[in-house]
Amino acid sequence: MRKTLMAAMAAAVVAGALASPPAEAKTFRWAFQGDAQALDPHSLNETFTLGLLGNVYEGLIRRDPELKIEPALAESWEIVEPTRWRFHLRKGVKFHNGNDFTADDVLFTAARTRADGSDLKTRLAGVTDIVKVDDHTVDFVTDAPNPILHYEWATWYIMDKEWAEANNAGSPTDVTGGKENFATRNTNGTGPFMLVSRETDVKTVLKPYDAWWDAANKKHNLTEVVFTPIGSDSTRVAALLSGEIDMMYPVPVQDMNRLEGDANTSVLAGPELRTIFLGMDQELDELQYSNVKGKNPFKDKRVREAFYRAVDVNAIQKKIMRGLSEPSAIMISPFLFSRSAEFKRLEHDPEMSKKLLAEAGYPNGFEVGMDCPNNRYVNDEKICQAVVAMLAKVGVKVDLLAQPKAQYFAKILRPKRDTSFYLLGWTPGSFDSWNVLYNIIATPADDGRGKFNVGGYSNARIDELTTQVLSETDATKRDAMIHEAFKLLDEDRGYIPLHQQGLAWGKRSNVELAQRADNQFMLYYVNVK
Repeated sequence: MRKTLMAAMAAAVVAGALASPPAEAKTFRWAFQGDAQALDPHSLNETFTLGLLGNVYEGLIRRDPELKIEPALAESWEIVEPTRWRFHLRKGVKFHNGNDFTADDVLFTAARTRADGSDLKTRLAGVTDIVKVDDHTVDFVTDAPNPILHYEWATWYIMDKEWAEANNAGSPTDVTGGKENFATRNTNGTGPFMLVSRETDVKTVLKPYDAWWDAANKKHNLTEVVFTPIGSDSTRVAALLSGEIDMMYPVPVQDMNRLEGDANTSVLAGPELRTIFLGMDQELDELQYSNVKGKNPFKDKRVREAFYRAVDVNAIQKKIMRGLSEPSAIMISPFLFSRSAEFKRLEHDPEMSKKLLAEAGYPNGFEVGMDCPNNRYVNDEKICQAVVAMLAKVGVKVDLLAQPKAQYFAKILRPKRDTSFYLLGWTPGSFDSWNVLYNIIATPADDGRGKFNVGGYSNARIDELTTQVLSETDATKRDAMIHEAFKLLDEDRGYIPLHQQGLAWGKRSNVELAQRADNQFMLYYVNVK
C-alpha cells in the first residue's frame, strides 16, 4: 500500500472504464454489506450513504475517479473578495421531476443543512452569509479567508426547494432520533440516475435520468441498476461467483485469492483514505458501561496509553486484515498530510500497559463495554474481537456489543452518545486534515464542531489550531499548525489510531468501472459488456 496517492488511484481505474460505452445497454446488479441509512442527503455523514446518493443527487462540484474537483451544478466559481466566493450556477438543469434548478435551491439546501437533525453542518463551517445575486449566481461569505471552502461540496447535495416543501421535507431526517419524513424514502435530485423503487434493507432500483444535464458525456451503458445489501460475506462472494450479481464490496480478505482464481471474476485492490480507530469516553465523570463507579478511568492519560499499548496493530494487520491494511500513527491517511512520516506509533508493550494501569489505580484492570459495527468496515467485528482479547491479556475485561451499522450509529452518535469505548472509521470529505480536526478531534459544540468526537476529547490549543487551519493560506504555516495539533493529540493519547484499511472490490469479468480511493462507487462509470 506504499504508493503515491495519485499513482494508486490511477491504477485503480479499470482499463476501458473511461472509453465510449458500448451500444448495447445492460442491467447492473451490485451489493454492499449494508444499506444506506436513509435517502435524505443531509441525514448522515457516512461514506456509503453519501456515495449511493451521489448517483442521484449532485453538489455544486463533483470529484472525478482520481478525486480531482470538477464543475457540477456550479459551472465556475471565483473569489471576488478574500472572504467572498461567487458560484455561477449551471443553467438549464432540471430536477428529476422537471423542476428548474436555481439559486433558491442552493439557499434552501444551505438552511436545511444547518437545521436540527442534519449531520452535514460541517459542510458550511465558517460561512456567515449566503447571498442570492441572481437566479444563477450565489455568493458565500466567510468569517475569514477559507482556501478549502468547496473541498467537501461534492457530497453536499442540492435539494429541490419546491419539492421538499410541498412534501413536508423542509427539515432533514434525524437518523439518531429515529424521525422520518418524505425525503427518507424518496428522492428528487439532478444526478445521472433516478429512484425507481426502494425497499429498505432489501432492494433499491435506479434507472438513468435521460434529461441529465451532462448526458452528452455519458460514460455508462446501464438501463437499470439493482442494489441489494448482503450482510453475509460468504453469501456476497457466492452471489458474485454465480453471476447473481455483477459487482460487490468489500471482498473479505480471505476470499480475494478465490475470486482472483475464478476465470469470471476479479478483485480490485488499493489503498483507501479511511482511518480506523478506537475512541474512549473522556467526557463523562463516570462511564456508562463499566464496573468502575464514581469516576472515569479514561480521564487518566495513563489508562488511555495502557489501552493503546495493549493493542497489537501488526497482529491485526497480519492475522485479520491479511496484509490489506497499513498501521497508522495519526488520525489521517499519510497520503493526505505531507508531514505524516514524522509520527510513529507507540510500541505494542503489554507489560508497560499493565504497569500504567497499576499506576493509575487499576492493578487488576477493570471492566468496560465496547460498541462496534459488524457490517460497516472491513472485518470490523473481527478487529473488535481481537482488541477484546488483547485487552484481556492486561487485565481489562471488555463486554463487546457488535451491531449492524444502523443500530450502531443511532446508539453512539451525538446527541445520544450512548457508549464508553468504540471503534469508528473516518475518511475526510475534503481530503484534508482540517476535516479530521474539526469533526473528530475538536471539542464538541452546538455549531457542529466535534460532531463525531463521540468520546468528548478536548484540548483548547487544538481548538485554536483548528480555527486557524481553516483560514491559513500559506501551505508551510498551515502544515505546521496541523502538525502541532496532531502532536498534541498523540501526546494526550486522545485516540488509538489503528490502520488505513485497504479497498477490495469484486466484479465480474464483463464489468468495467472506476474505483476511487475514498470508496465511493460511481455508477456513472460502469459498463457491462
